[in-house]
Amino acid sequence: MKRPARAGVTPRRAFAEAPDCAPMPENRASKLRLDLNENLLGCAPKVRAALRRLSAEAIATYPEKKSAIARLAPSFGVREDEMLVAGGIDEALRLIADVFIERGRTVLLVDPTFPMYRFYAEQRDATIRALRYDSKMRFPLRPILVELHARPSVLFLANPNNPTGSLLGMPALGKILNAAPRTLVVVDEAYFEFSGVTIVAWIHRRRNLVVTRTFSKASGLAGLRIGCMFAHREIAKLLKRAQAPFPVGAAALAAAEASLQDRAFVRRTVREIQNGKRILEHGLAGLGVRVFPSAANFVLADFGAHGSAIAAALGRRGILIRDQTSSFGRPGFVRITAGTAAQMRKFLRALEPLL
Repeated sequence: MKRPARAGVTPRRAFAEAPDCAPMPENRASKLRLDLNENLLGCAPKVRAALRRLSAEAIATYPEKKSAIARLAPSFGVREDEMLVAGGIDEALRLIADVFIERGRTVLLVDPTFPMYRFYAEQRDATIRALRYDSKMRFPLRPILVELHARPSVLFLANPNNPTGSLLGMPALGKILNAAPRTLVVVDEAYFEFSGVTIVAWIHRRRNLVVTRTFSKASGLAGLRIGCMFAHREIAKLLKRAQAPFPVGAAALAAAEASLQDRAFVRRTVREIQNGKRILEHGLAGLGVRVFPSAANFVLADFGAHGSAIAAALGRRGILIRDQTSSFGRPGFVRITAGTAAQMRKFLRALEPLL
């Protein structure tokens, strides 16, 4: 039997040796989606109206990124030359990796955290140093400060952290930045609207800081893929050199602007989700499930040895949660997105007989 011909191209070692990426779940449309931290209430009416107003010309022509940033930047308290837009935080992280990470450099992480930090570091053959949260999901601040003496190239921090939900206060963030004059500190504020803690204003005087934000969570624009980065103009200039001319589409830019014009809708959404989260936390505790404090739009819970089986059983009933076995090295941990009060009660009713 003739053997198939091998491709005559040579990929980078990081891709040739890496395992295939696990596919994201699909066929989720008719289910209760508590697995990806999406906004279950949807986007603002002003967003849908803005999308309907997009003309045929606007759709047929390349979007004007610079003018959009000029309109967006004041909403975040930054200058135009301190802001970039990107196709979601994932794309922003890829851009940071392109500019600051390569073989021979070190990337510092905490575990568990958003997996894309490690993903992009591994793609660039970086050395990865990872420090773990303890059993109470407390951030390893002192070990991080010690590691920063070795001057890693980049430190990635999600604040609040995903999947633990834990939040670093501004004093701790200040200590980290003071200890890292030669390290780029990337603070991912994807869940800022739920935590209320932000250090975007620090970029004006901190030349080792990048802050990322997304419109996928509180604003409900996950399907349009738009995020942004804020950095001192010297760092922002470097990042812009590596960015494609048209990183975000016209629809995403229009939706982002409309969302910022409807802050009242976002505030109402956050209040409703926080109310649902309280119901979720109280209900889980009442069922004897260990729950960890969360400053985001999700809860980390420990279902014990049968956690994976429970998550699978809920999935068969049309309720999706995120099994976190791979993040913690043992079964039991699950991440549950907070939704409306009615959605949380539906989840708890389905969960009780399984426990």
